[in-house]
Amino acid sequence: MKFHMQVPKQRKKKRRWIKLIIPVLLLSIVLSFYYLNMKLKPLYMNYAEVQTRKIAAHVISQAIQSRSSSVLDVNDVLLNIPNDSTETVTLKIDAETINQIMAELHELVEEHLERAESGDLDMLPQSEELDFDTEGMEKHGGVVFFVPIGQVAGIPLLGNLGPKIPIRFHILGDVHGDIDTNLREYGINNVYMEVNAVLTVNVQIIIPIATKQSTVVQEFPIAIGIIQGVVPQIYTKGGQSPANIEVPLEDVKKP
Repeated sequence: MKFHMQVPKQRKKKRRWIKLIIPVLLLSIVLSFYYLNMKLKPLYMNYAEVQTRKIAAHVISQAIQSRSSSVLDVNDVLLNIPNDSTETVTLKIDAETINQIMAELHELVEEHLERAESGDLDMLPQSEELDFDTEGMEKHGGVVFFVPIGQVAGIPLLGNLGPKIPIRFHILGDVHGDIDTNLREYGINNVYMEVNAVLTVNVQIIIPIATKQSTVVQEFPIAIGIIQGVVPQIYTKGGQSPANIEVPLEDVKKP
């Protein structure tokens, strides 16, 4: 003898609704996470880029401070070119000296960046905002740090709470160095001169679901000072009409 039980229609309807609700709910959760990620992605990347620039600039500064020599006098990196004139002085930058300095800087900066990527915390800035993953850095290379989502999103109520977002950046290629000079008038026939080293580092920034290349530029002086020219016996003060001509009294011969 066989018995057949009939399921009430209300239960059938509930089961149908449950079968529909669960997939819709899961899909809604996935879409919500995707939407939030897309909205927060620019915030993640901007924050990661700012922090990456700070970290890279700190490491480069550490390298510069470790130099054996400090900022030079600008006259130590200039060569005097003889000429027939007694009223002008011709100078040029000593390329050999500058190349030696740039080679030293290049080696120091690359060494410090490599140490930072290998997890050497002495090379990295100490800040409450940054939580470095030394284990991940030792295993996989690159500088890795975590920041709370509330801090990235700028939500004061969350502060340092919430899930932490991993940010990683790698140094791409070699450090590029260049020279920049800055000149301005100083007194009578004198010039204040700066010879600056400009170091450029390319980095690859990696955050969840996104990556970006960025450039970090750091400039600092390697030589500064006053270049003294030939002071003329007669000079004029501009902006006066008629021109005011002054002759130093000590140079006037007595009859």
